[in-house]
Formats: sequence, C-alpha cells, structure tokens
Amino acid sequence: MQVDLEVERVERRARQSGGTSNGAIYRMVARALERREISGGCLIDVGCGAGDLYPYVKSRFTHYAGVDVAEYEGFPRDASFFRIDLDSGVIPLSDSVADVAAAIETIEHLENPRDFCRKLVRLVRPGGWVIVTTPNQLSALSLGTLAAKQRFSAFQDMHYPVHRTALLEVDLLRIARECGFHRLAIEYTLSGRIPLTARHYPRSLSKRLPRLLSDNLMLIGQKHA
Repeated sequence: MQVDLEVERVERRARQSGGTSNGAIYRMVARALERREISGGCLIDVGCGAGDLYPYVKSRFTHYAGVDVAEYEGFPRDASFFRIDLDSGVIPLSDSVADVAAAIETIEHLENPRDFCRKLVRLVRPGGWVIVTTPNQLSALSLGTLAAKQRFSAFQDMHYPVHRTALLEVDLLRIARECGFHRLAIEYTLSGRIPLTARHYPRSLSKRLPRLLSDNLMLIGQKHA
C-alpha cells in the first residue's frame, strides 16, 4: 500500500509538467542529429512525456521507444512505451539496445543526475550517442532571475518539487566525461524569452549570443566504440 501511494505521488508530480517541452528544444535535437548524420535502428526517449520528440526524429530511426513514470495521452501508437520511475528503478531495457538515448528536459526532475547518465550510457551501443537537454542556467533570463530572486529562472518555489536539480553546462560536461563520453558538445536552442515580457529575442541575435539568449541547452556526446 505504501509503495502504491509513493508511485501515485511520483506520477502526480511528473504530470505537473504536462509531458511536453517546447518546439525549440525538439528542433535543437533534430539539428544536432542532422548535422552529425546520426541515424539508425532505435532511439530511446527517456522521460518521453507524450512522445512529442517523435515527429522530429522518426525519419532517422526505424524504431522509437519511450520511457516515463506516466503514460500520457497522445503517445504515438506505433512506438514502444515502458513505464518506470527513473529515480527508483532500473530502466527495463537491455544493454546497448539503442543507437541514441535522449533525455529531453528530464535530468532536472531527478535526484541523482550522475546515476541517470550512467543509465543512459548503458542503453546505447558502443559508438552510439546520448543527448541531454535542460534549462540553461547561464541565460540572460536565468541570470537575471538569480540576481533578483536568488533562484534560477526554472527553479523558483512554484517549480518545486517538479524541478529539483539545476545543472550548469560545466556540470553536464563533467558528468559526461566521468561516464566516458567523447566528441562532447554543448548546443543551444537559439530561443530565449526577454525578461519581464512574453516576447523572445530575434533569432539573428540569439545566433550571435547563443548561451546568453537561449533558455535551454543540450549536451551531446558519443560512447566509445
């Protein structure tokens, strides 16, 4: 009974995110895959939500699988789904099963980012890729919010406990190196909200100042063959 109540609590917390991210994040992932000519048999979307990444990557992979604590309405019918609490359980998939393991806006929800990244490493084949996206703590919006409220933009009291772990890009790079990745890169959405408004910076300006004017970033790295 206590276990059931804990599962319900975790699922309820997860559903507060709505199971989706914004299109700028998915487009960033798609650009990274295209630029590196990454394709193959299987992409596993860990923390998949409603599976909104699928339309952006399905032309590059023969199979898409999603892993999450809750199954959201609208998850693609032609994809596989595995239900698991990423904080407490082992992802129920074999080692080296994927060409790419992607975690889109997931790592900030979890208690142990290092353990999570080790799970991603286990899932990808030698030579495969891991992609992790998360809020960019060094954006103008986040730095301004930190100065004004002593909290990063995506980690205000209203975001807790949905958002638990704020990571800088240097943290992601350190974790990735500890996990044995190479060909590491940090990339940005090139989409950032202007503080105190609902408007976004012009894309041409975001391209010139990607770290400062992007609300989210991505770590991408390759597992040694």
